[in-house]
Order: sequence, then C-alpha cells, then structure tokens
Amino acid sequence: MTKSQRHRVVLAGLGSALALAAGGVAAQESSGPERAAITVGTLGNPFFQVVIAGATDRIEEANPDAQITTVGADYDLNEQSSQIDSFIAGGAQLLILNAVDQQAVGPAVERAKQSGMTVAAVDVSAAGADLTVMTNNVQAGRITCEYLAEQIGGEGNFIIINGPPVSSITDRVQGCHEALENYPDIELLSDNQDGQASRDGGFQVMQNLLTRFSEIDAVFGANDPTAIGAQLAAQQFGRTEMVIGGVDGSPDFVDAMNQDSTLLVASASQDPYGMARQAADMGIQMMNGEEVGETEVLLDTELVTQDNAADWDAWSTGN
Repeated sequence: MTKSQRHRVVLAGLGSALALAAGGVAAQESSGPERAAITVGTLGNPFFQVVIAGATDRIEEANPDAQITTVGADYDLNEQSSQIDSFIAGGAQLLILNAVDQQAVGPAVERAKQSGMTVAAVDVSAAGADLTVMTNNVQAGRITCEYLAEQIGGEGNFIIINGPPVSSITDRVQGCHEALENYPDIELLSDNQDGQASRDGGFQVMQNLLTRFSEIDAVFGANDPTAIGAQLAAQQFGRTEMVIGGVDGSPDFVDAMNQDSTLLVASASQDPYGMARQAADMGIQMMNGEEVGETEVLLDTELVTQDNAADWDAWSTGN
C-alpha cells in the first residue's frame, strides 16, 4: 500500500444535489475547501482507511471539486511534520490530522495555522489544533478491562499491551488502570510494552510475554489489531488459558471473536467514519468563520462482546 493517495472527484448538477441531500448538509458548494489534506498514523490499519473515507465524504459534499491529499506517517513524527509542510506549500485550507505524537506535532500545527489552514484533530488530540473529535478513550479502556476482570473472576494475572505515545492509547491504558484498581486480587504483570498499534507488533510483544510469564489470565490490547496479534501468538504457543480484549469494535475483531477457538471476548467500539466526518464538518465551519460550539468532542463507546456481536454493525459508513 502506498503512503500517499490523491483523490479528485467531480460531481455536477443533480449528482451533487443528491450527495448533499443524502448527507443532510445545507452548505453551499463554495463553502468547502478547494484543497484539503488528511494525514493519519498509518495507512496499513483499516481503522484509518475508514477515517479517511469519513473525512473525504464530508469534504466532497461541501465542495465536489475539492482536491484531497491523504497520506500515512507510519507513526513517524518527522515524516508527519514534513507532510504538513508539504500541505502548507500546496495551499491546503483544511487539515484533518491524526497526530503521531500529540505534543511534539505542535510546531508543525502552528506552522499550518499561520499559513491560514484550519487544523481538525481526529481520534487523538494534537497540540494547537483548532478542534478535536475523538472517542472517550478513558471510558473505552475502562469498560473493556472491567469486562476482562469479571471474565476471570476478579483475580489472576493481567497484561496490558501498550502502544504509541498518542492520547488515544495513553487514555485507554489509564482507563484500564482505573478499572483494575477495583480488583485487588488481579496482578498486573506488564503494562509498558509497545505493540505499535499493529497486528505484527501485538504478535511480537505477546511472544515475549508468553516466554516470560507461565500463566496469563487476561490481556488488554490497546487497539484491535494489537489484540488480534496477541491472540495469534497465544494460539501458536498453545496457550489458551486467557481472555483477550481490545478497542475499536472493528469488523476483523468481531469476525475473529465469532470463531469457535477464539480467545477474544470484548472490544470497546469506535465510529471512525462518523468521528472523521464530524471533524471535517466542524473544520469546514471554522474555516468559514462560523461558530462550532465546543471545540473538543468526546464520543461515547459501547462494549462489543460475544453476546451482542451478531447484531453489531461495525464501522457503519451510513451508505
């Protein structure tokens, strides 16, 4: 998969009107940016593909002729900063930013704003961004870890597989810690190993943890790919004594959770399409000098388990 994709979609006449009506958007075509940019942590995570779709759809509704550039930074701060400088040079008016480091990206955000760009942070916070739309990640970590704790009877050995230093991950880990405070008979064996928010990373970290610890009762992966990778490692080691949870409520996780031999039992849901669409909508309003009310929006999450997975509409795009 390439690190950069360029979208240009032109809709005219009735087609444009239908697109606007379908989205319930009253804005005129001219209200949208002529040039917009989207940078996400990695294009290799399906979550971010849905984020891109949500933001792109809203921008194109506002301006069907918009030129939209989408890139992945591979969780590299220098790469993302360079991307933002390229967006500035290209005259982008709106940036949808999934920061790879919420604090260190601040100088690049400031350069973007000085150029006249509106910066909308999505999924994670970003220092200096004009607005932020993200899941209540503390809640997501809390409800998943509460469920895992109950599944093991409130006692046993617990693992947290951490991730990149972004607010979404740190908030989930915080929420998990808060949940475990209510279970004094649970021993936290590890919480500082970086699974890189990926299946491969979760697999590699879990391999090491399985070698270190002879008994693991529950594992919390900081996102669904991490949790799925952890399950693959446990199954390869023949270790089936544990339950595993994640965050995302992704189609891949739900499908894997429905398998007979699964260790996956719960994931706190996210709505990447709706989240990114709302961030783009608010960004367009701010770009046009309109009031948006609260500039930090936290979206509630629900727990997806084996009990409700069959009815779960994972990551609906509303199409």
